Amino acid sequence: MPGMSRKLAKPLLIAIPALILLCVAVSFLPPVRTRLGIWAAEIRYKLNPPEEVVFIPQEQIDAIELSVTQTLQALRALTPTPAPTETATATQPGPTLTPTETPLPTLTPTPVPAAFRLDGFTYQTQTGRWNYCSPATLATGLSYWDWQVERNDVADILRWGNGEQNDDKNVMPYEMQNYVETQTSLRMLVRTGGNLDLLKALIAADIPPMIEKGDPLPGGVGWVGHYLLLNGYDDAKNEFISQDTYHGAGTRYKYEVLQQTWRAFNFTFLVSYPPELETELLSIIGSFQDEAWASQHALEISNQDVLTLKGQDLFYAWFNRGSSLVALQDYAGAAVAYDTAFNLYAELSSAERPWRMMWYQTGPYWAYYYSGRYYDVINLADKTLASMQVPILEESFYWRALAKEALGDLPGAIEDLQTSIELNPNFGPGFSALQRIQGGG
Repeated sequence: MPGMSRKLAKPLLIAIPALILLCVAVSFLPPVRTRLGIWAAEIRYKLNPPEEVVFIPQEQIDAIELSVTQTLQALRALTPTPAPTETATATQPGPTLTPTETPLPTLTPTPVPAAFRLDGFTYQTQTGRWNYCSPATLATGLSYWDWQVERNDVADILRWGNGEQNDDKNVMPYEMQNYVETQTSLRMLVRTGGNLDLLKALIAADIPPMIEKGDPLPGGVGWVGHYLLLNGYDDAKNEFISQDTYHGAGTRYKYEVLQQTWRAFNFTFLVSYPPELETELLSIIGSFQDEAWASQHALEISNQDVLTLKGQDLFYAWFNRGSSLVALQDYAGAAVAYDTAFNLYAELSSAERPWRMMWYQTGPYWAYYYSGRYYDVINLADKTLASMQVPILEESFYWRALAKEALGDLPGAIEDLQTSIELNPNFGPGFSALQRIQGGG
């Protein structure tokens, strides 16, 4: 028998390493690697639940509650008024909306077919890569205009990293717009405060819109932000049709579901289009062509929502109110709205908390920083980075750096700015701030 053992030993010594190499090779296949990454993430989330990380503003709770009460009383006292025209001014405090020289057309409902579907897309999936909905969705959308580009080529410019688990977590709408306007002959419009009728009108005019929405994923992964390209609708079924890079081409969304998940991003919509269609596009969107008007309109939506919604939707409503006030440069008012949103967030059950929210939106940093609440900026950045397995949000490092600078911690500010540009070598704000601080300017 010892001889038999020696005979078996040699093949085993060859077979075991070969099996290990085969397993390693298989693990590098995109579908397998993605599935393994999801399993690993699920294990990490269960061991260290990120939804339990809660940010509480340092402002006095009593003062916040008083301010919220006063805000709600003022909103309830408002009588319904017509939608603002192009010559209207924003509710004070806030900037005055400057009238344009040529009056802008108001958005009047245009009759559209009861059902409409656009074809002619080269669909691209985001599977096999992490956080790849932005390059895959944008590449799919650009293909409608005969601008053929692979998702990886888009990603090389649009995001940092190689689509692995621990690289760029988010692409902002302005980054999508910048890509379109610098890398193609097309243009892109980005606005907040959209509605379902506007989406249908765009589709019926052969201009497919994108939206940014929340996506509650199963399997313990939790809520994520997601770009979605819409290419059709059907009133009889109350459904939109999408080129969803995660769930598949032709994925349908009920109107009410899309409305609810779209609310998480203040009803943001993005439209790419060739320059020769600009006049037609502007006639469809009406007053939305004025960015300040759109922000004011989004604010009015949130003003109504905070009076009628509850639970997670109420959190989104107050968060949106803050984001719209930031866009209108009312930072103190925005800070109060975000205070309310974060306190509502803490009251939600852990299953309801959209704990990746600050991965995708930076409005609270703007509000707290420009209100002089530097410790809240630092605390919020700390909490946001703590919700990640590896802290890699360049925007959070950037805003924490500015707050540290304001508090006199220049070494800490420089360290955070260096981290922000190490993470994203194309992050212009980080480079500019670092150059300014190190240059003493």
